[in-house]
Amino acid sequence: MNNRHVHSLRKHEILRKKELISGLFTSGKSVKGSFLRVVYASLKPENNIFQGVPALLLAVSKKTLPSAVRRNRVKRMMREAYRLEKSPGQSNGETPGDSNTGEMLCVAFLYMRRGKILPRLGEFREEIRILLDQITVS
Repeated sequence: MNNRHVHSLRKHEILRKKELISGLFTSGKSVKGSFLRVVYASLKPENNIFQGVPALLLAVSKKTLPSAVRRNRVKRMMREAYRLEKSPGQSNGETPGDSNTGEMLCVAFLYMRRGKILPRLGEFREEIRILLDQITVS
């Protein structure tokens, strides 16, 4: 009885390892949208466990949004937009990365807009959809 929701974001899909995060920002490629920036790289994890799904990192700097309440709201909206816009095949274990080499796709979404007006969820979904289409894994 595997009743997993199609648009789920599981705990193992969140990028938490410091080594992978630093490797992502040192060797990753970047794509910039109107208020989001995506850094992505195909990295090999230190252990042999390969989940088969892209690892996600969401970041909003304190300099961009000083209020913690607003930073958390933006991260919630980014997480929800990614959850809805990722392809359904990714939740089943298919990834754009090369699964034969044991590498995993790591993706970081960085919020870049300053100001008091926050984008709505629909704007986040559109921006993430556009940026995910621009990601090319080599």
